[in-house]
Amino acid sequence: MNDWKNKTIYQIYPRSFFDSSNSGVGDLKGITSKVKYIRDLGVDYVWISPFFKSPQKDFGYDVSDYRKVDDIFGSNHDFYELLEVFHTNGLKVITDLVLSHTSDEHPWFVESQQSQNSKYSDWYVWVDGHEGSPPNNWLSVFGGSAWQWCKHRNQFYLHNFLTSQPDLNFHNPEVQAQMLDEIKFWLDVGVDGFRFDVINFLFHDHELRNNPPKDPKLVRPLGFNKDNPYGLQEHIYDNTRPEMLPYLEKIRRLLDEYDAISLGEIVAEDPFSTIGEYSNERRLHMAYCFEFLSDEFNYDSVDEVVENFHKKYPQSWPCWSFSNHDSSRIASRIARDPKELMAKLLSLKGTVCIYQGEELGLKDTDIAFEDLQDPFGKNFWPDFKGRDGCRTPIPWEDTKINFGFSEAKPWLPMDASAKNLTVNIQEQKNDSMLNFTRQEIAKRKGIAT
Repeated sequence: MNDWKNKTIYQIYPRSFFDSSNSGVGDLKGITSKVKYIRDLGVDYVWISPFFKSPQKDFGYDVSDYRKVDDIFGSNHDFYELLEVFHTNGLKVITDLVLSHTSDEHPWFVESQQSQNSKYSDWYVWVDGHEGSPPNNWLSVFGGSAWQWCKHRNQFYLHNFLTSQPDLNFHNPEVQAQMLDEIKFWLDVGVDGFRFDVINFLFHDHELRNNPPKDPKLVRPLGFNKDNPYGLQEHIYDNTRPEMLPYLEKIRRLLDEYDAISLGEIVAEDPFSTIGEYSNERRLHMAYCFEFLSDEFNYDSVDEVVENFHKKYPQSWPCWSFSNHDSSRIASRIARDPKELMAKLLSLKGTVCIYQGEELGLKDTDIAFEDLQDPFGKNFWPDFKGRDGCRTPIPWEDTKINFGFSEAKPWLPMDASAKNLTVNIQEQKNDSMLNFTRQEIAKRKGIAT
């Protein structure tokens, strides 16, 4: 079945969509309450960023229980209700699963770090060594070495992101089976598919070989910030390993049993060839990379990039996006009319993903350091201010406190300049960005409006 091809996905970042509990943080009931707004956009799928139990050090991408909704977002029942309401309204729901790493507060890791004799001792990537001398030169995307010393075990563990995000050891068959079970749990609940976070990071080189250096002139920051030392290595040993391919096939066989789809996030040396390898009839349904999400985005080359991809990888399927929760909003990166940008995105061959607020023409919010939440930004401030600028709450109504997002102080400051871009104002104007987006999505579907 290819009915997922050329469809439109709408990405929701739950912390910032709508706060129904007036806690200052968006929640699942808030998303459910806005189903008419999402349905009226005309999208086919909704991708919801992680809402699982988490210490929130990386805002949900550090999971401490894959099967429980975090209290700040509501309850499992709230998600089941959301699923039912969205399905009733003809919308399919994709949940965001982080397979490569957990939180250091996950019970598996808590037990793993206590002893080399526990059931979970080999569930993470543990390596012998001496404190202060990491096993190799691998780097964390978020800065510094990818290795953290653990006094309990007198060993290093691998973390490709925060030190509080230890990497699972997918060379262990028990880990592979467990993560398939986590996928199956949500399939049994009724989700329609998954967005898999950094899907090419699951396996590492067993021999722990050093990554070779990269010529600084060849650095392309596709998935990390421009001045990040991470870009000065060829990442051939710490991710995108050959063992990933048979595991993708296991995932696909499970998804096919439920007629569910998969969207993989790729951060790799050659992202398009990785998408070409990872997405086909036996592996992922589709994947995306940061080609159009970086500061190097070249509007004039978009059609050529898309055409070349389809020519080179005819058995593969891409997903294109201009904005998401990890990158600066397109309206801030490109000095063009947001309508022109949206029309271009929605004209592309492939599945397309719109990030919440993109349909309103929102720009990044300028966040002061004292309001910063993103650890990525804190580590690289002021050269890189992190991802908070694209994560500020959606402005719903121009006359309400916090533009109707919440009656409490929002977790990130509202953008005062969004006052004229609120949903209620745009819904009343025929020529608004919101109504233009609805028309373009309808046009993409071939439906006259």
